[in-house]
Amino acid sequence: MQEILDALCDSTRRAALAILWDGGEHCVCELMERLDASQSRMSRHMKMLREAGLVVDRRDAQWVRYRQNPDIPTEIAAVLSAVLNAEKLFEQELA
Repeated sequence: MQEILDALCDSTRRAALAILWDGGEHCVCELMERLDASQSRMSRHMKMLREAGLVVDRRDAQWVRYRQNPDIPTEIAAVLSAVLNAEKLFEQELA
């Protein structure tokens, strides 16, 4: 559980999860562009999310594609969804 909490404490990782939470598969190049992050920085963030068991990856030629881990326990997925939804609402209130 500590790995999950550590993974969620960074805003870039939460933003990456929010993108992946749409149920699709996204290339690291897309995440880099949308989150304005370098390749090395994005790779470090995604490694932490993968090691926490939140995402899975698949190599596609020179790029890596990520998606939500389908094997996340239901209660963990519910907490993650709540965190992501709360952050989205908070950002909307600030706008």
